[in-house]
Amino acid sequence: MPIYEFECEECGKVFEELVLGSNASNVKCKNCGSQKIRKLISQVAFKSSGKFVSASSSGCSGCSGGSCSTCK
Repeated sequence: MPIYEFECEECGKVFEELVLGSNASNVKCKNCGSQKIRKLISQVAFKSSGKFVSASSSGCSGCSGGSCSTCK
């Protein structure tokens, strides 16, 4: 079940919402209740062994070689 990030076009609030199937059209702003929202493109990450692993590239954003302490 994916969690998507949305931005409200009325109040500018950015929030996350668990969306089941194609029910993104039912999402309302958690701040003002508006349905004028847009889905944002977010980075995907997975939690493995208690640590978050990015799916965007090999290595990590903290170093160029993928061998620093934050990559493990």
